This record gives sequence, C-alpha cells and structure tokens, in this order.
Amino acid sequence: MMLSKENKETVIRKFSSHENDTGSPEVQIALLTERINGLTDHLKTHKKDHHSRRGLLKMVGKRRRLLTYLQDQNVTSYRTLVKELGLRK
Repeated sequence: MMLSKENKETVIRKFSSHENDTGSPEVQIALLTERINGLTDHLKTHKKDHHSRRGLLKMVGKRRRLLTYLQDQNVTSYRTLVKELGLRK
C-alpha cells in the first residue's frame, strides 16, 4: 500500500527528466502505478476491504486523468511511459 522511501526514490530516479523532478506527470503516473499494483495485491487477499478499494478507484481515476493530460501534451513521452510501465493491453 505505502511505498517505502527507497522504492519511491528509485521510481522517481527512473522516470524523472532532471535531478529535482518529482512533480512531472511521468513521475506522478509511475508512483501511482506502483501504489496501484501494491493495493491490487492487498485486495486479492482482503476482498472485503471496501475502504481501500475506494482509494484504489480514486488512484486509477487520477492516473487516467494524468495519462490523458500527458497524451495531449507530449505523445512520445506518453508512448514510452505506457510501454515501460506495461499499461494498456
């Protein structure tokens, strides 16, 4: 559910465009994807955890909006990010 500090730093380092980049859409989408994957595993074992399920749906919606924004702004960056994260079909 929560990302460890080390895991978060590695994701930021991998997807950032410059040294202090923590807020670009690419980094935000990558961090949300990590959190979504962790929460999905949690919900596989705790099927009745509806509070976490609601949080998961909110994160998926936020990631969807960020992906749409990135696709409108920079298509090549969008395509490479989707390929690296393994999103979409």
